[in-house]
Amino acid sequence: QVQLVESGGRLVQAGGSLRLSCTASGRTLGSRAMGWFRQAQGKEREFVAAITWSGGSTYSTDSVKGRFTISRDNAKNTVNLQMNSLKPEDTAVYYCAGRKSSVLATTPPSYDYWGQGTQVTVSS
Repeated sequence: QVQLVESGGRLVQAGGSLRLSCTASGRTLGSRAMGWFRQAQGKEREFVAAITWSGGSTYSTDSVKGRFTISRDNAKNTVNLQMNSLKPEDTAVYYCAGRKSSVLATTPPSYDYWGQGTQVTVSS
């Protein structure tokens, strides 16, 4: 079993930057693909970005391309999301998720492990 804990969320002004981190415990991230999702109040959980086990391939949703970067450090069992040029519409609870598979995926049901989430609030 893998436990995921997110950190780094806070209130930030529009145009600012945040770095979210996800730390795994229980078992190593190993060969698992990892992803970040977000859920704004009253909306469904949506895909943000994903990364393969090697870190060699990443994918992100169009709304964050050029602004957000996903990365991972398997030696430290962490996955990070660097968020730049933040906008008020980025306000949401951000969740880290992991798959048993090494293949990228963009839908919540494709992920087997979830963190509790960290709140990101972007003020205008």
